[in-house]
Amino acid sequence: METTAPAVEARKVVSDQDSPTPTSTATAPTTAPAKATAIEPPAPLPKPAEIQPLAAVYVAPAPVAVPPLEVPLVAVGRSNGSETIRIQERMLELGFWVQGTDGDSGLTTTQAAMAFQKYHGIPANGSVDEQTAMLMSAAADRANGRADAGTLVEIDKSRQLLFLVVDGATNWVFNSSTGTEVPYETVNDKDPTKIERGDSVTPVGLYHTEPERPEGWWAGDLGEIYRPKYFVGGIAVHGSNSIPNYPASHGCVRVSVPAMDFIWESNAIPLGMNVWVHGEIPAA
Repeated sequence: METTAPAVEARKVVSDQDSPTPTSTATAPTTAPAKATAIEPPAPLPKPAEIQPLAAVYVAPAPVAVPPLEVPLVAVGRSNGSETIRIQERMLELGFWVQGTDGDSGLTTTQAAMAFQKYHGIPANGSVDEQTAMLMSAAADRANGRADAGTLVEIDKSRQLLFLVVDGATNWVFNSSTGTEVPYETVNDKDPTKIERGDSVTPVGLYHTEPERPEGWWAGDLGEIYRPKYFVGGIAVHGSNSIPNYPASHGCVRVSVPAMDFIWESNAIPLGMNVWVHGEIPAA
């Protein structure tokens, strides 16, 4: 049983910037505008008080049983085809979000495979190797976060995963990348005469989403971000073209562009939704 960490002060980070190393060569959706719109960073939000309906104490939620596969999956790496359809269907059954079951081992399939690998503590490269295929085939429970109550976004820094929790049950798990926790000093992307400094920390605590920006890519001080949903100061959950298997941001929580589109289109993270950030980033 664990008591949640209190909310902490908002950090200096005002936006995020893509890592130079992409995780997939798949083409991002075409919903984003071609040109980013310059914006001013939102004003820091006050430290949240007690947030309901989150409980003060969290215990491990009861697992949701999923039957193991009678016909085991075959390791396909990142190949396309009928076996990849089975893998996509299995990841959805286990709670790892995939955009579709079309047999295309593209961006969301590799992201879901990476999330599965992170969740099970095996090397996370997004490729369905023999170990990954075996674990997917034998899994007996749907994936779940640590929250056993409430409807919220749960961000696990230790595993670098984002969980969407509804009434105490995890609906979906997404690969994510949080702050590096390495201090930075860099030129402002919008004004080269300014220098931005910060600590690249995604702060642990209880927050709620406010404000949000729905339309495509936005130009921030540290780079472009996609359809952000802020939850403490300038730190947001947002889409990115780079979600590696390690912390890579200036403090924001990155998910894939298709995942962010899904979040908006399904209203999975509405304005004012609770956000629980916990854990410590993995050692480099």
